[in-house]
Amino acid sequence: MARDRFTLLLKEVRACQACAPDLPHGVRPVLQAHPDARVLLVGQAPGRKVHASGVPFDDASGERLRAWLGVSRDVFYDPHQIAIVPMGFCYPGTGRSGDLPPRPACAPLWRERLLAGLPGIRLTVVIGQYAQRHHLPAAGAGFTEVVKAWAVHLPGAMPIPHPSPRNNAWLKRHPWFEQDAVPALQAAVARALGASEDSPGARSVG
Repeated sequence: MARDRFTLLLKEVRACQACAPDLPHGVRPVLQAHPDARVLLVGQAPGRKVHASGVPFDDASGERLRAWLGVSRDVFYDPHQIAIVPMGFCYPGTGRSGDLPPRPACAPLWRERLLAGLPGIRLTVVIGQYAQRHHLPAAGAGFTEVVKAWAVHLPGAMPIPHPSPRNNAWLKRHPWFEQDAVPALQAAVARALGASEDSPGARSVG
């Protein structure tokens, strides 16, 4: 996809009103992407604070995620290096046990075209169960089992839990994630960001 076409596509996404009747807090698509990006982050959907600021992962989850990835804020928010394309682009609201799932219309409308415009992706970080179901459907097993088998998906992808404080109990029960998986994630991110244009490597998982 030509870069000018990708720029127009991003403008179209940010002007989307498809789910407006179903979004209790209004429409505000939040994403970050550029054809030069080497790492793709796929999460669930923006939360309340991100909806207010319009900045992806502009919350406690983002602080933990940047630490897990081993990148600075400058690198994290550089679309030429990292693309952030969640399963849903707008804040869906809150239910009894946390944020509601991404609106189901979002991915079919936009995902295929956006990923087609990201030819340089070397690593897809699959964050949480909604992203896992879409990007790693063949993995099959439950969420924890898929994350525990993170090495199987490298070098092209790596499943991780959502970095939300709501998952503190999960992290406490599964110390192997921060002991073993996080160092491997940091190494994979460093390799992907340092890859040359002609180097071999896996593309976006999609």
